[in-house]
Amino acid sequence: MPHLDAAYRFARWLARSAVEADDIVQEAFLRAFRAFDTLRGGEPKAWLFTIVRNCHATAVQQQRRRWEVGLAQEPAAPPGAEALAATPDPESASIEQDQRRVLDQLIAALPEEHREVLLLREMEDMSYREIAAVTQVPIGTVMSRLARARAALKLRWLQQAEGEPHAVR
Repeated sequence: MPHLDAAYRFARWLARSAVEADDIVQEAFLRAFRAFDTLRGGEPKAWLFTIVRNCHATAVQQQRRRWEVGLAQEPAAPPGAEALAATPDPESASIEQDQRRVLDQLIAALPEEHREVLLLREMEDMSYREIAAVTQVPIGTVMSRLARARAALKLRWLQQAEGEPHAVR
């Protein structure tokens, strides 16, 4: 239970929908409860995140089988974003909100394998070993995916920033 919020955040980023994230986390916790006796040592957070990731993959496969095609949705702010400290002036708040929205869109545009490792490392502060356990890939692959994700995010951020109009002083 101490990892419920983190599992939800991870599912929210994977699913890009609050409703789907709720379903994924609920299924993941049911599976974790049923299989709790199989947890031998190790890190329970990484074990739980592996289950969340697998539940997401199952949900994606089921959705593909049903041939449901949904309209793309603009990613919402991550859970807890409203709890951030307010900036003193409206202009700064507006700029920060725009930057957060752009960052969310840029992260959402990354390939899933890159988005996963970036979120697990930067938002959930997991070690490379834990991320390797969650994603079921070697640590070297985690490191290369993370480097590629960071590079792609930086490139897209800079490209987006170049396209913005700048105020003339």
